[in-house]
Amino acid sequence: MATRLYNCVAVCCGLLAVMAKPASGQIAIYVNDHGKRVYVNAEPPAPRRTAPARSSAKTAAPQAATVRSSPVAAARSRQLSKTELERIVHETAARHRVDPALVRAVIEAESGWKPNAVSRKGAQGLMQLVPGTAEKLGVSDTFDPAQNVDGGVKYLRMLLERYNGDMDKALAAYNAGPGAVDRARGVPNYPETRAYVQKVTDTYFRPGSGRATQVMGTSRPIYRIVDERGRVVYVNE
Repeated sequence: MATRLYNCVAVCCGLLAVMAKPASGQIAIYVNDHGKRVYVNAEPPAPRRTAPARSSAKTAAPQAATVRSSPVAAARSRQLSKTELERIVHETAARHRVDPALVRAVIEAESGWKPNAVSRKGAQGLMQLVPGTAEKLGVSDTFDPAQNVDGGVKYLRMLLERYNGDMDKALAAYNAGPGAVDRARGVPNYPETRAYVQKVTDTYFRPGSGRATQVMGTSRPIYRIVDERGRVVYVNE
């Protein structure tokens, strides 16, 4: 499974290594309307907003969660240093065979490394587990960092296996649910979900993350395209 995951990111990592030379703008990554990851040397376009279907609440785009700290959660959560949290992430990722850098990127996007974070939808802890999902994953205390990370990484691993190592689909499912990804047959056209996938992958591939130094080549060609706005866009499909 780990091999498939690294194969999935090989193209992107190889591209970042190739693009290490100075450019007129910073390379940004975003997911386009067709679910493809695109690299640009300027700010990516704002996500297209689509009105949720009125016929069913299940088809509505998920609302952005506001992460806050609960006083009760703060009292229950053990105060751990960033070094201790990093150790938990590394050990848990190794146990479930998931790249620890990906786990760190998810935590950064979900909670900003706050073990006592609570969203307005009720998601809790470092990896923002909903209580019902947490229970199914064997997590009895979502504010315990070790339990929360174990449940979150276990769930992320399940999604990576479900989508055959497709990181974009797995991340979209982590945010919007597998049902939404299955219906869209890819990253659903929800502004929040597309922004979430972009944020996590930007963090995962950012300079200094070590991703570009792990995989230096690509077996697929990279195409340079100038779009209608005059921006230079790089795609690998």
